[in-house]
Amino acid sequence: MFDNKKPFIFAVIALFLLSGCMSGCGYTTASLLPPGLDSIYVSNFANEIEPTREISDRRNSYSYRPGLENEITRAVIDGFIFDRHLDIVSEKEAALVLKGSLVDFRQYPLSYSDGLDVEEFRMEIYVSLELYNKKTGELMWQDSSFMGLTNYTVTGPNKKTGAQAQKAAVEDLAQRIVERIVEHW
Repeated sequence: MFDNKKPFIFAVIALFLLSGCMSGCGYTTASLLPPGLDSIYVSNFANEIEPTREISDRRNSYSYRPGLENEITRAVIDGFIFDRHLDIVSEKEAALVLKGSLVDFRQYPLSYSDGLDVEEFRMEIYVSLELYNKKTGELMWQDSSFMGLTNYTVTGPNKKTGAQAQKAAVEDLAQRIVERIVEHW
């Protein structure tokens, strides 16, 4: 009769040990934000890329992307909504205010085919960020070259278009911004 209970006993012990590790092994979904900082206002990102910047040996693609700053603003707001640690509110009601601007866009080849055709690109988006504590008025942190990126292939089964890659880079940037604000204190 005892042999039939062994699997049950082992399952109970395993669940007990696993639940103990989940609460004591450092895993948490809690925010590391200081108490009272529970809401944020995300100002519209500005596009500070000079549209007349020349293409040079160092820059092989145009860096100005009209409307990219709007995509970034929307993705950052969506990122906070998805994360759920900070409520998105008006500037008047916010405990934190995030100000940002698009400062650079880079795209360059990573790999080539035998025929010297580009097979893979890297796309990087750089923004300048400032986070303010609205309650005290203090600048909590700033970063003048915060980056989001993606690598993408233009051939093969996993190929992406430039627009798909840009969306992925914007999403990566937004996720990094949310993580930087919510987790790094």
